[in-house]
Amino acid sequence: MDGEAQSFHQDCIVLANELWRRGRVDRRTFLAGMAALGAAPVAAGGARAQAAREITMVNWGGIANQAFGRFYGEPFMAENPGWKVVQDSSGPSLGKIRNQVESGRVTWDLCDSSGSSSIQLGKLGLVTPIDYSIVPKDVVIDPAFTLEFGAAPYSFSSVLVYDRSKVPEAPKGWADFWDLKKFPGRRLLRRDALTSLDAALMSMGRTKQNLYPIDVRAALARIREIRSELVFWTSGSESENIMRTGEAVMGLLWHTRAKVLHEETQGRITWTWDQGILQQGIFVIPKGNPAGAMAQRLLASMLSKPDPQVGLLQFLGNGPTHKEAAARVPENYRIFNPTDPANAARQVVIGTPWWGENYIAANQEYLDAISA
Repeated sequence: MDGEAQSFHQDCIVLANELWRRGRVDRRTFLAGMAALGAAPVAAGGARAQAAREITMVNWGGIANQAFGRFYGEPFMAENPGWKVVQDSSGPSLGKIRNQVESGRVTWDLCDSSGSSSIQLGKLGLVTPIDYSIVPKDVVIDPAFTLEFGAAPYSFSSVLVYDRSKVPEAPKGWADFWDLKKFPGRRLLRRDALTSLDAALMSMGRTKQNLYPIDVRAALARIREIRSELVFWTSGSESENIMRTGEAVMGLLWHTRAKVLHEETQGRITWTWDQGILQQGIFVIPKGNPAGAMAQRLLASMLSKPDPQVGLLQFLGNGPTHKEAAARVPENYRIFNPTDPANAARQVVIGTPWWGENYIAANQEYLDAISA
């Protein structure tokens, strides 16, 4: 969705580059992971590639290495000879999708988005409904990952991260995050209402059964209670650095950044899955996309194969959404998988229908409140 705060998918591209620069992944793993994220274009050599029909996948930016990784591209190519997937890193914001569709000059086929954005785009008639006679709906772990106007081949979570050297007793949820007396020190929230308001209400005793609809007024009042001890992040790398430097002792971070901090500090900075907020990595199809139904088939391929999803988890930490994927995750990666049954049971799935209807207004109220 539009806005100043970095999206999760944008941060995935940044994080992949950081891991590559730090020597944490080899070249093959890096290129395969970038392709799985839709951030690596296909090499165009050969007459066959020149003649191939294209599906354009749009992401939020990254590098321009010529590669087509094994996670999503190769399985799709094997099943659909003559087709290739190319990458466009223009950033598929709601405004850009709207401009393409309303001008009648659509060049994109499959766009990284979010659950709430897919609802907004659908209401405006800018995206095509997902054809669940092509895209498998019964393979995902939860109906929240197959929406009317988007489907999610990966997942991610917003979790409570804490520094053991400053918080000796592990917090058990957002009530502890708000308890400045028991757990003194500065707190870190995202400069975005999405998940921040959810966490605030859970700190007041709301459970997954009664969290939605969000009571915006109550959530903002709760945030004001600790405003003097809050710092805010707009990008994943910023959130990681604030925790690393000790500016905050606890924070709401994406689990992929929590994973990096946990590994880098040998568990000194870690996280809890308790009251984590599980979210969908949604892709949408702009209305009038050039590749037509082949975009649906690419999305179907991304959802229907558990092993590439496991590969993406091992590369960056993005959670799989296929029902069979969790059992295929190596034991040493299960602690990082937000959709592992044991981890998912401790979380709440974000209320996408509510956020899809209310994000713009709620986010503006939130930004006004934390800027006052």
